[in-house]
Amino acid sequence: MTLTHLPTRIEEGRHEPLGALARDGGVNFAVFAEHAHSMELCVFDGSGQRELRRYALNGPHDGVFHGFLPGLGPGLVYGLRAHGPYQPEAGQRYNPHKLLLDPYAREIVGHFGWHAEHHGYELGHPQGPRSFDARDNAAQALKARVPAALEGPSPRASAPRHASADLVLYEVHVKGFSQLHPGIPAALRGSYAALAHPAAIAHFKALGVSTLSLLPVQYCVDEPHLADKGLHNYWGYNTLGFFAPDPRLAQAAHRQDPSAVVAEFRAMVQTLHEHGLEVVLDVVYNHTPEGNEFGPTLSFRGLDNRSYYRLVPDDASRCENLTGCGNTLNTAHPRVAQFVLDSLRYWVQELGVDGFRFDLAPVLGRTRHGFDGNAAFFTALRQDPVLAGVHLIAEPWDAGYDGYQLGRFPGRFLEWNDKFRDAVRGYWLQSGLQGGKVGRGEFARRFTASSDLFHHAQRSPSASVNFVAVHDGYTLNDVVSYSHKHNHANGEDNRDGRDGELSSGFGAEGPSDDAAIRASRERVRRAMLATLLLAQGTPMLNAGDEIANSQGGNNNAYCQDNAIGWLNWDQADHGLAAYVGELLRLRREHRLLRHARWYAGPGCGGAGDACIAWYSPAGHEMQVHDWHHGGEHGFACLLSNAGDTEASLAILFNPEAAPQGFTLTPQRWRLLLDSSGELSPQDLTPGQGVQVPARSMLLLRS
Repeated sequence: MTLTHLPTRIEEGRHEPLGALARDGGVNFAVFAEHAHSMELCVFDGSGQRELRRYALNGPHDGVFHGFLPGLGPGLVYGLRAHGPYQPEAGQRYNPHKLLLDPYAREIVGHFGWHAEHHGYELGHPQGPRSFDARDNAAQALKARVPAALEGPSPRASAPRHASADLVLYEVHVKGFSQLHPGIPAALRGSYAALAHPAAIAHFKALGVSTLSLLPVQYCVDEPHLADKGLHNYWGYNTLGFFAPDPRLAQAAHRQDPSAVVAEFRAMVQTLHEHGLEVVLDVVYNHTPEGNEFGPTLSFRGLDNRSYYRLVPDDASRCENLTGCGNTLNTAHPRVAQFVLDSLRYWVQELGVDGFRFDLAPVLGRTRHGFDGNAAFFTALRQDPVLAGVHLIAEPWDAGYDGYQLGRFPGRFLEWNDKFRDAVRGYWLQSGLQGGKVGRGEFARRFTASSDLFHHAQRSPSASVNFVAVHDGYTLNDVVSYSHKHNHANGEDNRDGRDGELSSGFGAEGPSDDAAIRASRERVRRAMLATLLLAQGTPMLNAGDEIANSQGGNNNAYCQDNAIGWLNWDQADHGLAAYVGELLRLRREHRLLRHARWYAGPGCGGAGDACIAWYSPAGHEMQVHDWHHGGEHGFACLLSNAGDTEASLAILFNPEAAPQGFTLTPQRWRLLLDSSGELSPQDLTPGQGVQVPARSMLLLRS
């Protein structure tokens, strides 16, 4: 906007809503800073380079400073300066020489770089972060821009809203999916618009997924150690702007205009909704890029360090690090919880998204006494009317003490189930794995949605989000191609990433020309996909696994914004993608494979009950001693629906390197699927046995 004149004074304004809101012929500002003495609003020219005027905000009112500038509107660029005590030993780090980004900024201008002036203390000073830096950082600081009201109806109005039992998640990176896709125009590749291109939608529909789970799309900055190496935080787990879509994922023509970035994101969601596809966001409300006490003062730290962050109880000069990223957001504070909820509501109401996957989610339920599934934040989240209809998914672990909380999240939360991943890998890698082998009992428990973890407090089988590979770790292709991680490109001498990840190269490390090795890898890969997509629970497919994408054995490609981290469509295995589509077609057609209620055991007879029985390859029902027989790994399950005419299903598992004979129950069976591809669909006569090919899984219908 062009600023011909500015008001000489600021009016009282309102203390809500927080952030900057154009209304009534002006702009209202409201900023939470509970421990500040005063707050200045700094107005800049449109480029954000020249400061034009400062205003002292009114207040505080319940910890909020506020003011109203008449005659101004959308496009106004501004920053904040907070005045208060600089007492690091008391957790107070106010420094008015540092221009601060409004945490509620919906549009962000400028280009962030790591400069010494961003720190509230003098780098290299003997007192470290207890010293004070009086240099002004405004020239390099990011600024907020007042947004205009979004035009047109929210994409939320067109949301398909799939039931939890029908969800099939597809975890995907916006850029990584399309950057090398030959069917998407070059100008769109790597952008939000590319995910809504007909070629992308055709792929999602052919697979049969219901919901895209996007890696972080909120405004992200690179960590300093990556900037020093010329690398980038490609995955985006370092959020600074929690209300702003990341411009790096927009079309090049839009990246310099925050409003165009928002419009492109909204259009993507709208188009995906029109094709029946939901959009879930991976969100990082557990830490910020300000890092530990040695980090910069960019926004939250300068506004109210004591409120926004968890501090070490006996030393408030230090941040509590429950995230492995230096600091931890303090959602136990009412205003911080409000900040997170306001952000979530914005993405739902205005940008139309259908749910969230919470990174390091136990942080959100942390109290001074540890994790609490009934923490105030969860209570507020569950009763919020705007968020009542969206999906909530937890990554149920953080980096702090007692941080592994799988199965302990409340209400309708779904949870990433890493026990499913490890059981499936350990079971199918039997003959190629050194140690870590998984028996029939553990595998069966995970295949049936981990009732030991989720069958309580009215939770359903869909609470278990099943996966065999995700962004963090090997791709599925690399699970069966590498025995050791190969992360040298990350610049940390292969020390980063998870050691001992369950995988096997089956006699070779990486690509192989050996026909036997390639065949073993292909069988195990297809068996794992069948297990994932036909198991009870909510399946989640890692984007690229359906085309046998590889990252060259890199199991921590967070900084690889290049061919390592992008899907390689030139070498796509389209036959494997068609196989995934067939598996999901079978899941849709047979309700027993996506039953909304828990399977009941032998003898169940309630109308509508889904019943399950387990059989040995010899055809007798499994007994206790069978489950503990370490020498046998093959077995079968029989699914039926009491009081229903729906056909029964049988699933036969053989992880061994040789075929195994199975005796079937005395019914007429039709073979629907052989994961190995050796056997074609066919009818089997009553009492006829079947040879289950090596390293394969069969699905039969009565």
